[in-house]
This record gives sequence, structure tokens and C-alpha cells, in this order.
Amino acid sequence: MDQVIAFAPYIAIAAVFYFLIIRPQSKRRKEEKQFAESLKVGDRVITTSGIHGKVNQINGDKGTVMIETGAGKMLFERSSVSVELTKKLNAPAEVKK
Repeated sequence: MDQVIAFAPYIAIAAVFYFLIIRPQSKRRKEEKQFAESLKVGDRVITTSGIHGKVNQINGDKGTVMIETGAGKMLFERSSVSVELTKKLNAPAEVKK
């Protein structure tokens, strides 16, 4: 019985680590993958480096997207398109009273 009680803090630390770090990260990774797969031509996006543009071309084999910006067309990895920033960009504007 003493061995179980002595080992309990380690089990509790592992459970806290799982629920606070591992689970939210896997949920976020799943959401990012789903977002990258749902991109289509004409979507307005923001990359993780802060470049705003519109998806011009998608290459599924290489996993790249061509984004048209004010400076021209640039080729990016699908994973470099930011989920959070793009959702904020495409969210409807709030009306202030």
C-alpha cells in the first residue's frame, strides 16, 4: 500500500501534464490540419509570417498554396497559413454602439 501512495504523485503529475499540454495541442493540430485541407481558391488568408493575400492556386501533391498579394504571387506551404489570424480576418465585423 505504501508503494501505491508513494507512486500517486507521479501519476497525478502525468495526468495534469496530459490534460493541460498534450490534449489541447493535439486538438489544435487536428483543427489546423482540417483547416489546411479545407482551403480553396479565392479564400482570403494570412500566413504565420503576417502576409495577407488571396489563395490563387493549390497544389495538393506538394502541399503548397500560391497566394496572391499586393506585391505579386508567392508560394507557401499549406501549414504556413495561420488558422487563428485567418479566422479573425474572415470574421464578421462587430458593430460598436
